Amino acid sequence: MTERIEVSMSETQSRFFELADRAWQGDRVVIFKDGKPYLDLLPCAKTYRVRTPGRLKGKIRLSADFDSASQSEFDEFDLQC
Repeated sequence: MTERIEVSMSETQSRFFELADRAWQGDRVVIFKDGKPYLDLLPCAKTYRVRTPGRLKGKIRLSADFDSASQSEFDEFDLQC
């Protein structure tokens, strides 16, 4: 069962790594400021995998005329600032 941990801002400074571990393990860590709930310390909801350069090599194909756009094609994408 998760536990609710309430700490003051000043106490958070001295116990941050412990509180971060507790939040990661599922405990609810509430940080108080001036006696009122101020912040919840939460773990990241989603972890991102490391990008691998070249992972899509050989899977993306460009047409032979990819770089040859006509002036009229550029005019179609005229950007207004």
